[in-house]
Amino acid sequence: MNAFQIIKTVRVTEKGTTQSEKFNQYTVVADCRANKVQIRTAVEELFKVKVVQVNTLNVRGKFRRQRTAQAGQAPDWKKAVVTLKQGDKIVLT
Repeated sequence: MNAFQIIKTVRVTEKGTTQSEKFNQYTVVADCRANKVQIRTAVEELFKVKVVQVNTLNVRGKFRRQRTAQAGQAPDWKKAVVTLKQGDKIVLT
């Protein structure tokens, strides 16, 4: 897998903004098959920053029902919280 397949997007939330300001951490959505080493190298390659630590967790998709008897489910995904070296930054604009 290349870096664009491993890192799908950077999540911009209120909690994530606070994390980036206080702890220099960013939340990214990664491919479910990717491990921490692959996520680290992909972030360093895409954003030209130095990664100190990567924490991952698998998020289960929510069950949905849209006014029918048939139930559906949102897809499962992997969340990665990436801590950057002091002074490095990911520009999200």
